[in-house]
Amino acid sequence: MKIILDAMGGDNAPDANIQGALNAIDKVKAEIILVGKEEVIRSKIKEFAGKEMEEVSNRLSIKNATESIEMCDIPTVAIRKKKDSSMVVGFRMLKEGEGDVFISAGNSGALLTGATLIVGRIRGVDRPAIAGMLPAYHSQLLLIDAGANTNCKPINLLQFAQMASVYLKNTYKIKEPKIGLLNIGTEENKGNELVKESYQLLKEKSKEVGINFVGNVEGRDAFTGEIDAIVTDGFTGNVFLKVTEGLGKFIKTTLTESLQHNLLTKIASIPALPAIKKFSKSMDYKSYGGALFLGVKKPVVKAHGSSDKLLFEYTIIQAEKFVENKAVDKMKEEFEQPVQNKK
Repeated sequence: MKIILDAMGGDNAPDANIQGALNAIDKVKAEIILVGKEEVIRSKIKEFAGKEMEEVSNRLSIKNATESIEMCDIPTVAIRKKKDSSMVVGFRMLKEGEGDVFISAGNSGALLTGATLIVGRIRGVDRPAIAGMLPAYHSQLLLIDAGANTNCKPINLLQFAQMASVYLKNTYKIKEPKIGLLNIGTEENKGNELVKESYQLLKEKSKEVGINFVGNVEGRDAFTGEIDAIVTDGFTGNVFLKVTEGLGKFIKTTLTESLQHNLLTKIASIPALPAIKKFSKSMDYKSYGGALFLGVKKPVVKAHGSSDKLLFEYTIIQAEKFVENKAVDKMKEEFEQPVQNKK
């Protein structure tokens, strides 16, 4: 197995990307291919590992790419014009079978555009979407779309729900995933036009496409553990994701400061340390790694734009599991089989 990593994408590139790969190389069986400026990557590997790349591992290699796509670039223009960017080169490698999964923390719009134009959509999927995992009470929550499609139609949300259901059944072994529609209220008539029309479409088509649709879900009820997936458009989903991450950081920081306020609070916190550590771990989104682009013909993983070396490490480990679990192959079977049967 070969994991292709965009070494130049993300807020902390290339340092965090390369350090994450170095940390992960002994924790995965796959080969890791770093895509980017070769001389820069080699120099960084020597800086971080204290030796030449060839001495680190025979499963670590470089694919040279002279350009990089920036966060401020216009996605379609960047993909079409920056042919030798680390992202475009990575996508071409994935399409041509030179790797089994591609990871990037770069421009989300460019990643969606490249995945769609270069790798291609699964037949029956109008728009691929980012499926991000978040912690929930004694469980986990799948958020789709987490930021790929800012403008959506009801048919897109229906397909997001269908992809989420297939993904959770096959990869996480949830027999009947509960799929909710993110809304400002649970009532059927609540929300804007997109949400109201999507509700009706999901209600009408859920049995036909095999979705266990449970209705509207408010944000405050998303993490109860009673819902397996939340469906929304990419704009709302990305806001929801970042507010959740920000709140988690706020709680951890405030709790830490409170416990270290003075000697008495420090002493009082000692018996509770195991519980505090467990709580802190459950709130850490980094342990969930990156988010899989559902609806693309081959595995494409979106790492958080601000990923540090730890998050890259987790994402690489997670990407190997995506390939082993054949998440994309099963998605293709589910969406393309009905079309084949009609012939």
